[in-house]
Amino acid sequence: MKFALGADHAGVELKSRLGELLRARGIEIVDFGADGSAPADYPDKAAAVARAVAAGEADRGLLVCGTGVGMAMSANRFAGVRAVNPSDSFTTRMSRAHNDANVLALGARALGPGQACELLEVFLDTPFDGARHAGRVAKIDSVVE
Repeated sequence: MKFALGADHAGVELKSRLGELLRARGIEIVDFGADGSAPADYPDKAAAVARAVAAGEADRGLLVCGTGVGMAMSANRFAGVRAVNPSDSFTTRMSRAHNDANVLALGARALGPGQACELLEVFLDTPFDGARHAGRVAKIDSVVE
């Protein structure tokens, strides 16, 4: 599995920690930054990750900003990207099982590191249920206005 990672300046530290978790699980990473405290605009990082996922250059994506909301909103502008911004394990699990979410957007100012790691683990370990959900996901992917 290959993950594309991106963060703005608020999410750099948490992105680094979550990247270590991914590497420990043998997951390849493509990191689009940011890497320091200099201001970095979240839409730019979200776009880089979303493009990689949409193009099949990465299987899934991980985005981190202050809340995760702006990252998810930006990533979801790209066809084939289904970004989720959960704050609990149940929502994370359902986003994978029922919606085949392929980008996880987390908030470094909204979640503690332990909770963020837990959500990433759930995101990694939950397969898409397919079946009756596949048609709905296809409808999500077909909506372009």
